[in-house]
Amino acid sequence: MSTDILKNSSASPWAPLHHKVFRMLWIASIASNIGSWMHEVGAGWLMTSLTASPLMVALVQAATTAPVFLLALPAGALADIIDRRRYLIISQVWMMIAAATLGALTLSGITTAPILLVFTFALGIGTAMMMPAWGAITPELVLRAELQSAISLNTIGMNISRSIGPALAGLIVATAGPGMVFILNAISFLAVIAALKSWQRTPTVSELPAERVFGAIRAGLRYARHSPELRAVLTRGAAFFVFASASWALLPLIVRQELKSGPGTYGLFLACMGVGAIAGALLLPHVHVRITRDQIVAGATGLYSIAMLALAHSGNVYTAGVAMLIMGVAWISVVSPLMTATQTALPSWVRARGLALFWVVFMGGMAAGSALWGQISSWVGIPYALTAAAIGAVAGIAVTWRYRIGQHDMADLSPSIYWPTPTMTEDLEIDRGPVMVTVEYHIDPARADEFTSIMHHQMRRIRRRDGAFMWELFKDIDDPDRIVECFMVESWIEHLRQHERVTFADSDVIEKTRAFHLGSDPPKVTHLVAGRAKGGQRT
Repeated sequence: MSTDILKNSSASPWAPLHHKVFRMLWIASIASNIGSWMHEVGAGWLMTSLTASPLMVALVQAATTAPVFLLALPAGALADIIDRRRYLIISQVWMMIAAATLGALTLSGITTAPILLVFTFALGIGTAMMMPAWGAITPELVLRAELQSAISLNTIGMNISRSIGPALAGLIVATAGPGMVFILNAISFLAVIAALKSWQRTPTVSELPAERVFGAIRAGLRYARHSPELRAVLTRGAAFFVFASASWALLPLIVRQELKSGPGTYGLFLACMGVGAIAGALLLPHVHVRITRDQIVAGATGLYSIAMLALAHSGNVYTAGVAMLIMGVAWISVVSPLMTATQTALPSWVRARGLALFWVVFMGGMAAGSALWGQISSWVGIPYALTAAAIGAVAGIAVTWRYRIGQHDMADLSPSIYWPTPTMTEDLEIDRGPVMVTVEYHIDPARADEFTSIMHHQMRRIRRRDGAFMWELFKDIDDPDRIVECFMVESWIEHLRQHERVTFADSDVIEKTRAFHLGSDPPKVTHLVAGRAKGGQRT
């Protein structure tokens, strides 16, 4: 890559496309996503032909999104502990088989409403396994300064697919039926498989054994619990997706029952939303220069609510089409800042798990919301259900406003290897534990309050987030300048993983705390490991 490209990479939104692997996967993902959006149209429209129940129609969306809610966290754990390239290939093959089978059954006239839901759920399983790993590889493909541009390009690619796929599917459904749409979706997965096979990924090097799946899941949940930045994104996302799902779930019924139109209109509406999303993605960098990420999300949520009201009460195709266009602008203006905030809150060791939690909130909110608004619409009608969802989305802004996602600059979350590996005087089983670590500081009593505040608000969070299940700070009542930090982890190997997980941002906090320490020697660190009696019993 030329020096000029590197120099301008952070300024150009197209810079990530100069990386060959990113470019190949970006183009392949557009092709595959076109197939996926075609499936959305085909499945939604086929269900309206198989049943008139609003709940069954809404369950198509729920069957797509529910697997992500159920499986994304295990999938994120797997993507963090095994080779992501091979893992992604397996997930693509699974989805290709499911789509091809559904296509063959539909062309044969065998597909019923339950069969459609089963195979849509199977495709959702593949999506659940794929999404955390797909998001986690992005920082591996581009420079750190290009990460936000890469996320925006992925968003633009998704919405290019959304613009093309639904419109194309509407034409195919009208001429050849939904079965052909499912077959073409199966073929589209070949593009991603071919691109992944050509990627020579450099594996992550660690001297430690890989984490076990359940332990990795616990570590991901613990990280989220002690990361206020990630918790803020998840909270803001939940407040939006549950209500925004109403328009997605009820759109096929709006077209068929409220507007008395056909599959071409349905595909066109989704294309309008895709075009709006592309326009929004291109506008976002200019808007973000002037207002904060939090203000963008709040304003876009309000705009989305207004568009839902227009869709609910328009009564004609043209007004509804404009509403879908506006909805696309608003949708991307919420989702893109949330996704960027998620990526920048996660170090590499837990990135897929953190992204999985985002997708759990995203798809879980969409799945629960789809079922909820489908049922509500069967009680009170589609316009009133959409009106209630619009009001709920606006209320969500006020309820979650204190959870800010735009107050933190991108911290350097790459591994710093700040802590040297502890030297042991005896051979120690790596799974032995629990382990208690103490760090002894000598602090000027006049600065003790300042030191204690930093330790409680920053150091405690780092220790707990990276593996400690207990943390406390103790003062020596006989020695006023002696303060002892104490934390515990499950095992010796988990403590060694703590050493690997310290980022450059964390090391800055550690240096800040150690600046309070008196004397030329560093704080004394002690490792205490639970003993074992004969027969393996803990003493």
